[in-house]
Order: sequence, then structure tokens, then C-alpha cells
Amino acid sequence: MSADALPAVHNPNELSDRDAMGLPGRLVERLPHDLFAGHPDLFTAPVERLAAVCADPAETFERRYAAGSVLGLRGDPRIRTDDPELVDVPAGKAELGLPEDEVASVVARWARVGVVDSWIRKECPRHRVDIDAFRIMRYPVTNLEYRAFLADTGATALPTSWRFGGYPLTRANHPVWTVRPEDADGYAEWLSARTGRHFALPTEAEWEYAAGGGDGREFPWPGDFRGDHANTVEEGPLTTTPVGVYPAGRTPFGAEDMAGNVEEYVADDYRPYEGGESVDDDLFTRQGSYRIARGGSFTRFGDLTRCARRHGWFNRSIYAIGFRLVERP
Repeated sequence: MSADALPAVHNPNELSDRDAMGLPGRLVERLPHDLFAGHPDLFTAPVERLAAVCADPAETFERRYAAGSVLGLRGDPRIRTDDPELVDVPAGKAELGLPEDEVASVVARWARVGVVDSWIRKECPRHRVDIDAFRIMRYPVTNLEYRAFLADTGATALPTSWRFGGYPLTRANHPVWTVRPEDADGYAEWLSARTGRHFALPTEAEWEYAAGGGDGREFPWPGDFRGDHANTVEEGPLTTTPVGVYPAGRTPFGAEDMAGNVEEYVADDYRPYEGGESVDDDLFTRQGSYRIARGGSFTRFGDLTRCARRHGWFNRSIYAIGFRLVERP
């Protein structure tokens, strides 16, 4: 079943996971079953070369994915638990949110995947925010980094994506999911105490500014949605990917995977923007107050890759949510 052939139901939350993802009942293969056999040179390449392949938009996606997978097995030098790579986001006046007169057109473009008016109306109105300079993690927090947090603290906040609570050894450099928002906060507090630095989840405004550059663009890249720019259900492998293997989706400030791979918690619970209306959509009516998540994921369609999109967590496996941190002066 393609995205254009979803059942005629407005709300994907009323469908099975596979139906909500537009998947047929038969076997689906987005990557060749002999993928690694086709790239034998990667097994002996220096790790620096593997990292370069991951970041090279001229390489095929299959080769970037294979390089990232081998890198995760051998020890990914890009993943530094105590000193995560950060990108600078300068102070600025950011245009955030969505003008009310654009709601109908956004809904119409994404109606085929079940998007409804209330989900998009939460983005209104377009507003300007003064944002101080900060730094944001280039990559989302990975399984390897989250494992260090659990091992060091003895916390029992196991991600539901770790089947039976076992650490996914072969996915060390994939983003961690799904954790509770309070566990993401706990990770930030742990890393701050461990390093003597000030880490936290980004505010909504910081996240959207870092994703889109604050110039009102719809996606982290110029122009329309591109299925080959982010790990979403349209063209992705239907699993998380090693971080940083979608270089065409890199944000204006240099952050990776802010459009897809896993959704990301921010610091804020849902509330309407100043001048906007409170939207009691299905998230609010079922859960009451909820933590905002931003960005798309490997289980969701490209509507979530829009920089302004505001959403949250349901207790379902297709809600794959992780996080990344900011550092403030």
C-alpha cells in the first residue's frame, strides 16, 4: 500500500501501525538483502574514511548506510559521549510558526496521509522570536551515549526500542528511541554534572530556529519535501539509520537528522503561541498536557519534517521519539 493509497480514514491513530505507515501486508525491502556484500572495501577502510562516506552526498544512500553501519560496529569517532559535537547557532530574530492563511494549503498537500486541520493549526500564528546564541548537538543522542547514562547512573529508564531491555550492540551509532521526556531531561542533567557544562533540551523556538535557520523555510533544505533528504517512511529503510547519513538534509547551521530518523523532544509542554488558539486535538483530548516533539521519523510521513510542525507522543510503536541537547553559555 503506498502513501497515496491509505485507507479513507482521517486519523492515522485509528489505523494499525502498518496501515498508518502505508505498508502492504507482504514483504517490504527498501535496502538490498545483500547490501554489505556489495561494498566489501568498507570493512577494511579507515574509520575516518567511513565517516567521510557517510557525509558525502555524492555517494549513494546504500553506500552511506553501509559505511555508517560498519562504523558503528568498529567504533564511531563521531560519537563522543562526554564531548558531543556541537554546531553554533547565532543569535537572531527568527520567523517561526505558520501564517493562518497557509493552514488550508498545508492540510491539502498532506491530506493523503491523514493530516487534519487541528494538527497544523497548532503552528499558528507566524511570529518573530529573539533568540540568544547557543550550540546544538550535530547528531541526536545515540544508543551508545544513552547506554553510558544508564550504566553510570543505574537508571531503569530503558528505551522501549531496546527489545527486552537489551542494548542494541549493532546500532550503537543510531539514535536512541523511545524514551520518556523526563528521561531525556535526566540525561541532560547527568551530562551536565559529568562535564561541568550546561546541557539541556532545546526550547521549541531554539529547535525550530536550528532546524530551519529562522528564515521561514518549510523544511531544513530549500524548496519542497524530498524523500531522499531524510529518513522517513516514504523512501527510508523502515528502521533507524546511523546518524548523519542524510547529508542533503543538513540544516543551515550544520545539524544532522533534524527532519527524520527519530522525532525529538523539546523542553516545552504544549501551549498555544501568543495570539493563537488552544487546539484540543487527539493528543490533548487523550492525554491532557503533553511534551512537544519535533521533526520526522523513520515510521512517519514527511509532514512531520516541516520545521514548524508541533506534535507529541502516543503509546504506539510508530511514535519513535529521541532527543538532542543544546549547550548554552
